[in-house]
Amino acid sequence: MTLSPQPLPLLTRMPPQGPAPCCPAAEPLGDPMAQPFVMGALDTPAGPAPRVSGQLSPADRRGTLRVRWDIGRHDYKVVPGLYALNNPTPDSPVLVSANYKLSFDHLREAARELDAWLLVLDTKGVNVWCAAGKGTMGTAELAGRVRSSGLERVVSHRRLILPQLAAPGVAAHLVKKQCGFGVVYGPVMARDLPAFLAKGHKADPAMRRVRFPLRARAVLVPVELMQALKTYLWLLPSLLLLAGLGGLVGGLGFWAGLGGAGLRAVGAMLLALVAGAVASPLLLPWLPGRAFSLKGLWPGLAGAALLWAPWPGAAWPPSAELMAWCLAVPALSSFLAMNFTGASTYTSLSGVKKEMRRAVPLQIAAAAIGLGLWLYALVAA
Repeated sequence: MTLSPQPLPLLTRMPPQGPAPCCPAAEPLGDPMAQPFVMGALDTPAGPAPRVSGQLSPADRRGTLRVRWDIGRHDYKVVPGLYALNNPTPDSPVLVSANYKLSFDHLREAARELDAWLLVLDTKGVNVWCAAGKGTMGTAELAGRVRSSGLERVVSHRRLILPQLAAPGVAAHLVKKQCGFGVVYGPVMARDLPAFLAKGHKADPAMRRVRFPLRARAVLVPVELMQALKTYLWLLPSLLLLAGLGGLVGGLGFWAGLGGAGLRAVGAMLLALVAGAVASPLLLPWLPGRAFSLKGLWPGLAGAALLWAPWPGAAWPPSAELMAWCLAVPALSSFLAMNFTGASTYTSLSGVKKEMRRAVPLQIAAAAIGLGLWLYALVAA
């Protein structure tokens, strides 16, 4: 069955953990006032609060671009604490954020016309949804951050507005008991916050629905490509070397083997990368099946089919080398597609574990058989 790209229901479970982690974790360090996006301080009864603007600077946007390409993503953090967005008063809302700077920037840009307090939790540089599942955006951290920031002396109300996707990690009744502040869950998307506040903290049904549209999937592709390329940096040279050595053993010569079977191996592996890390997420709602390993299999099979057209001697019976890549390309594409289980909005932790137990052994077996066929083809040429 093909999934249609429809809005998805409210999520209240722990977000899934796929083969790749959502975000890295490290202890935040530094003086909050020394951060480049801080524009001074606002005096409060609890001490000076760093003041920030909702207008992102060119440096902020360059930082966003870098982490989208997995550069410095492990250390893209905001110092936890209480921040003043524009010119908040004691009556201004308190918006809670993770200290992953990308999440923080999304929040302050979406609320750029508001005067608000931003309470940044120590989520170890992890985004809201993943931090809620990991426990770093949880009840204890939220209540402790309220107390340590002296928030009760800063605002006249006792209300915290949390992202809806923080719900799996926060027990609202315990927060109230531990720090005296009630929890209100805001909309899924930060861009809906102004409308949510204007309606008296009421969310339309559309604000409560989680979507995973093409744009949201596309922005994840560069990170997945960079993650995979870290493996490809040693995989591709290794295949070229093996092809050259196979050429020597088979009597073709090192450079002939490298330029023939070696370059074909590189092409096949790059085809698998495009199928699994680019085509699979972009086409995700329309690919048959529910399991991501199955969804990733179809682009891989399409890629394997493309190998037949330009391949010398592609008529039946197929060569061992061609059969090798017809096994390895779909297997690798299927595995790469599974990385998106941790980013999608319609998988669960138990489901991902079950899928991995079933799919990974088959992926390994297909890749191993393919590698064996390829090595046989090298020496038998």
